[in-house]
Amino acid sequence: MDSLASASRTDGIAFSEAERSRYARHLTLPEVGMEGQRRLKASRVLCVGAGGLGSPVTMHLAAAGVGEIGIVDFDRVDFSNLQRQLLHGTGDVGRPKTESARDRLAEINPEVRVTTYETRLTAANAAAIAEPYDLIVDGTDNFPTRYLSNDLAVLTKKPNVHGSIFRFEGQVSIFAPHLGGPCYRCLFPEPPAPGLVPSCAEGGVLGILPGIVGAMQANEAVKLLLGIGESLVGRLVHFDALAFRFREIKLRRDPRCVLCGDSPTLTELQDIAFSCDMNPPTLPEIDVHQLKSRIDDATPFALLDVREPAEFEVARLPGSVLIPLGELPTRLGELDPAAETIVHCKAGGRSAKALQILLGAGFTNACHVQGGINAWSREIDPTVPLY
Repeated sequence: MDSLASASRTDGIAFSEAERSRYARHLTLPEVGMEGQRRLKASRVLCVGAGGLGSPVTMHLAAAGVGEIGIVDFDRVDFSNLQRQLLHGTGDVGRPKTESARDRLAEINPEVRVTTYETRLTAANAAAIAEPYDLIVDGTDNFPTRYLSNDLAVLTKKPNVHGSIFRFEGQVSIFAPHLGGPCYRCLFPEPPAPGLVPSCAEGGVLGILPGIVGAMQANEAVKLLLGIGESLVGRLVHFDALAFRFREIKLRRDPRCVLCGDSPTLTELQDIAFSCDMNPPTLPEIDVHQLKSRIDDATPFALLDVREPAEFEVARLPGSVLIPLGELPTRLGELDPAAETIVHCKAGGRSAKALQILLGAGFTNACHVQGGINAWSREIDPTVPLY
């Protein structure tokens, strides 16, 4: 496997005594050695996301001596991030993630250049941001950016080191059609319908899991940069943390793929609307202030909570009845179709899906709460925990 760093970039690269000491365990590896460490120092990696996956990826790449690490993220550090996003500490809450990431990586290895982009990756800026880098690491947590990162990598012929996590499971692969493998769209041509797949914020994630998956992504990135070993191009590794079981799946490029197939129709970057996590606009909805008025009113109605039991234990609204979204189709008999029904979840995605089920079952007087219990906590009652 060839290294991604060009030979011209490694010419003239020297190491200080401090660097030789820092990378001593690499220099004694025949597969790395001084020449491999020069390749790492000459390499440039773009990480999209500075969260659960971006934390271990960038920390390992910095420690390994990758010359330049670019980080794209527009979010700020929240207390709920600290359970898994080890780039950031308690004192960083409220800071842009790019700033705390830059400071943390400088502590790990001041020899590494960290370039930050405090912005959302879009079709308008993606190509310019990615241009200097050798490969892209996908540390995203939403489908629009995940598809854009994939499309960007394919169209610029840069490997896309993919990782994703949910609850207790994760997966890693390298999508690189120019290296003989498939792209992400070969597996999943289109994003899922709105509300169909819960986010990690809704479904939860074991805090240790992104550390494991992100470390595997960093491992694959370093192998590509060094040109050693057998990469995950054409393979996907699935990890089940509860069973501690790895499963490998062989992947092939889809000749009908709209992006990397034999006759591609997607030939330029396009933004996918951030509708995967948003509520369909045609569904009847109310905001939390309207819900507060309905609760204060004496007129009875059913307040349906479609989150999971563990979430219900963390925070709940007064008078709410819990029926998890996955159980709703088989438990409709517990609800009165003639009664007014107001549905809520954590942020609005699952309640929108639940409302579609209710409307399809003949519930004519139903709506859902925009922003869910999180909006209630922020705007109505801060004693209700955010999680």
